[in-house]
Amino acid sequence: MDNTEKQIEAIQEEMRKTPYHKGTQKWFGKMRAKIARLRDQILWRPFLARQGGGGFSVRKFGDSSVVLVGLPSVGKSTLLNALTNAKSPTAEYAFTTVSVIPGMMNFNGAQIQILDVPGLIEGASRGAGRGREVLSVVRGADLLLIIGERGKEENQFMQIDRELLTNGVRINQEPPEVAVKKLLRGGIKINSTFKQEIDRETIREVAKEFGIINAEITIREKLTLDRLIDVFATSRVYVPALYVINKVDKLNFGGTPEVRVQFHFGSEAGTTPREVVRISAERGLGLESLREKMWEVLGLVRVYLRDPRGHPRSHSVFGGRLDLEQVIVHTEETLGGVLGKLGPDASIGKTEARIWGPGARFPGQIVSLGTKVQDRMEVTFV
Repeated sequence: MDNTEKQIEAIQEEMRKTPYHKGTQKWFGKMRAKIARLRDQILWRPFLARQGGGGFSVRKFGDSSVVLVGLPSVGKSTLLNALTNAKSPTAEYAFTTVSVIPGMMNFNGAQIQILDVPGLIEGASRGAGRGREVLSVVRGADLLLIIGERGKEENQFMQIDRELLTNGVRINQEPPEVAVKKLLRGGIKINSTFKQEIDRETIREVAKEFGIINAEITIREKLTLDRLIDVFATSRVYVPALYVINKVDKLNFGGTPEVRVQFHFGSEAGTTPREVVRISAERGLGLESLREKMWEVLGLVRVYLRDPRGHPRSHSVFGGRLDLEQVIVHTEETLGGVLGKLGPDASIGKTEARIWGPGARFPGQIVSLGTKVQDRMEVTFV
């Protein structure tokens, strides 16, 4: 245990001995902010980047990147092989995967990179089981598949949640609606559209712990202390996640594996309903539902291209079939973004677009390049 971790443990021990009440709220806020700041230091240490090699330095390819997260032996490698062209070694014992193994899943014409990483174990956020390297890959994902084994999933999901939370990964959350405008002088001014349970002195103490002395802080939500600290901590990332229960074929659970259910389990933030997908990676059950849900959560859409005369553009694929040419983008993208993906030559002189299908009031409607895309929209640029 290094000196920074010893400092964290000492602060935590002092907090355990101190009763929490209104009079100690400011002190607790400052101490928890100090812990978050120290954990930021651990996370961003230069050695972490240098030791990210040996299979842990992963370049992102494709339209999105998905990381499989779970304890050892929950079937991540089997799932990777079932979804992609990867050949990850599989076995019925822990730590089969010792580096990051990438695979590519083709779905709806999109290339989705899926990464299989070593299983997370308790204490991963402190470096156990190469946990910090694994978590560094997790932090760069567009989507996490958090995998638990049928019959053990409740404890496994809770353990993974704790490790990710400690490492600054916020699952299925939006960043706090707080704006911090740094100033040259004047101290810390606080504006809030909600009545806060946290007093203003606590907010100021937390900000100061992160080196903010002069600023205007505008709050547009009712903050908890955790959310307040998240505003200032540099290690926070916000990643969508799907919870997957694997090996459903080994127990008689009733129903079909692809049925999605609401699953409740405890977390540090309280009991939260989570949607899960039940599968058997080994038998291939429920995988199509999982692919569809991944597509939905990643927010991917298909935009089909037409030529300048409005005729669908197509290309030949194996077997002589013709497929419409398409561009894969995210739901928040505009037609200008689609045009940008076609390269600099394609955008010369193009100031508008004509669209067909979803989003068009009539076939060939002329719209601006600022128009939001919709799935299966057809477009030509003029």
